[in-house]
Amino acid sequence: MTQATVHAINYQDPKYLDAYSRINALVIEGEREAESNYLTMGEMLPEHKEDFVRLAAMERKHAKGFEACGNNLGVTADMAYGKKFFDTFHRNFQDAKGRKDIVTCLVIQSLLIECFAIAAYNIYIPVADDFARKITENVVKDEYIHLNYGEKWLKDNFENSREAIQQANAENLPVAWRMLNEVEKDASALSMDREAVLEDFLIAYGETLSNIGFTTREVMQMSAKGIA
Repeated sequence: MTQATVHAINYQDPKYLDAYSRINALVIEGEREAESNYLTMGEMLPEHKEDFVRLAAMERKHAKGFEACGNNLGVTADMAYGKKFFDTFHRNFQDAKGRKDIVTCLVIQSLLIECFAIAAYNIYIPVADDFARKITENVVKDEYIHLNYGEKWLKDNFENSREAIQQANAENLPVAWRMLNEVEKDASALSMDREAVLEDFLIAYGETLSNIGFTTREVMQMSAKGIA
């Protein structure tokens, strides 16, 4: 995306603002969901509660930042859409919580959702309006911290968690693919390329699985689950 192309984006075009109302809602809801999820995991792993509370506070700050991005463009976020967008991940996380399955909770929030967010934010930053770009650049720095936290815990507990991670991946990676496909049209209206988001996601997710302890072959097999 050239600088000239970015300058050509009309951030007040009705089609842009319509798409933005949904994109803005899903990032706000995603950050709110993350805040709730980290507080939940702090209860599940009380020895790490202080860390999870700190991560949750960062997510709360992110949500407020993205609310400001919508306000800056005069957009009302379609929060009903945002909640529906995350419904499957929300349900799966709550089911795992009920089973006291911290591994699945970490895979959903600290791996899949964080990698999804990092990919989307990285592709959005070059085409964002000036106000949103500054907000998003700060947010994505924090998201790497969140990703690294989940990665470290799973790496430290890898031998006991290997099969549970693979199962959680098989059940929840297809959800991420469906979400990516669902948002393609609105993302395109914001000049975000689906294939670029997909590539960035696969790189981040693959590197994370590798760092946790999976072989290259296992990473390839796991990353292909439910791909569409």
